[in-house]
Amino acid sequence: MLVTCEEMSAAERRLFSTGVAPEPYMEEAGRRCAEAVLDFFPEPATAEVFCGKGNNGGDALVVARHLKTRGWRVTLRFTGPADDLAELPAKKLAEFLAVPDPPGDRAGRRLVLLDGILGIGAKGALRGAARDLVGRINQLRRDAFATCFAIDIPSGLDADTGIPHEGAVVADHTLSITAAKTGFAADGAVNHVGRLVEIPLAIPVTEGDPSRAFLFPSILRPRLPRRPFDTHKGMAGRVAILAGSRGLSGAAVLTALGASRAGAGLVTVSVPEALHPLIASRCPPEVMVRPFAHPRELVDLPGDVLAIGPGLGPAIPPELLDRIYHDPRPVVVDADALNTLAEDRDRLSSLPANRLLTPHPGEIKRLVGEAAFPDRSTLARTMAETWGVTLLFKGARTLVASPDHPLEYNTTGHPGMASGGMGDVLTGVTAALIAQGVKIHDAACLGSWLLGRAAEIAVQRNGIAPESLDAVRVAEHLGAALLALQTPGSP
Repeated sequence: MLVTCEEMSAAERRLFSTGVAPEPYMEEAGRRCAEAVLDFFPEPATAEVFCGKGNNGGDALVVARHLKTRGWRVTLRFTGPADDLAELPAKKLAEFLAVPDPPGDRAGRRLVLLDGILGIGAKGALRGAARDLVGRINQLRRDAFATCFAIDIPSGLDADTGIPHEGAVVADHTLSITAAKTGFAADGAVNHVGRLVEIPLAIPVTEGDPSRAFLFPSILRPRLPRRPFDTHKGMAGRVAILAGSRGLSGAAVLTALGASRAGAGLVTVSVPEALHPLIASRCPPEVMVRPFAHPRELVDLPGDVLAIGPGLGPAIPPELLDRIYHDPRPVVVDADALNTLAEDRDRLSSLPANRLLTPHPGEIKRLVGEAAFPDRSTLARTMAETWGVTLLFKGARTLVASPDHPLEYNTTGHPGMASGGMGDVLTGVTAALIAQGVKIHDAACLGSWLLGRAAEIAVQRNGIAPESLDAVRVAEHLGAALLALQTPGSP
């Protein structure tokens, strides 16, 4: 559920009107925000904490105190004199100052920025000292490659509309307290919100938009199946893959790798006979690679789900296209198979309901033709309902749309995923989840989250820049992403 500023404020007013003190909630919010920062930066680093005079600044001061106690070197910056702070933030400043500074050699050189300047109620253009501090945040992020965490909302972003005012904070992570705000889902907000992290607080929110939701671990964890102790490989799901062609053999390998690392019990890849030696030598040894001389030989494709499209090339034989429309099993349709479907748009509404289409922006444009939509959310919802299928619309904020389901937005990942092969791995992951009995819509949601989380873990554990990340390394960290989702409290 997404909430407006007024809906969130009303929930807080109802709670505090009962006599409940706000300070414990500020402490809880700050502690959880600090834990989120530490999840991404487990070793002491250097932080600049930017504080407004209201409760958002108070939250930031609590975060600063917790980081300081963990050995971080923390510098505070304010929008005005300390005397201007509201009563509760002033108390949090005193508590921060009471914590001794850590030894000078403990904090690392990595620079982390905390934006606690403005809260969700702030409206209008940035002005005065707030504008100056926001400018410093963005400059440090750009020139010093600092990482910015925004507390509840990036300063300068309208929480209701998602419209960024001039100079608004560009955050790498936004720590969303209690509930995600409606503006976070706007196309123009993505570059300012960045990676969205849930900071749950026990504030009852009774009003909001239930037709849209962000994919936080608390929502996804119940959708992940738990295997019984007596599970065998046949029970763990069988994935059949049709992928690869001359010059595009890696797509078949990556799809198989994604399916295998996402827990499929058996993975079979059918490839053109001429490519069999190459693909078989590159696939994981547990993957079965079957050659075919002609598509008409593909009568028996053992599996609980079929994944088709990665690297098939522009000329997909009619025998394979026929499978997309008539195979009784769930089918994950990606890449070249989507482009082939786009050649006959009028037929798309006859697709069976158990189809998962996974287009990137270029592929969705070919699928919808000249139709115009105001935003990605409207496009995804409209086309999923028109075609009667599940649509996984890939992008910086991947969307999952299905008839009779809320529109759901992924929260994980980073710009390092903007490289070839990520979608092939995702096709394998979603197919593996469906094969294990996960509903198609849920498999699309889980697959999107897991791929993004695996990319985050791959960068963190290997100590590499996101720009150097490749799809194989992401696939190799899918197990860690699964474990993170199974672990309460993971971001």
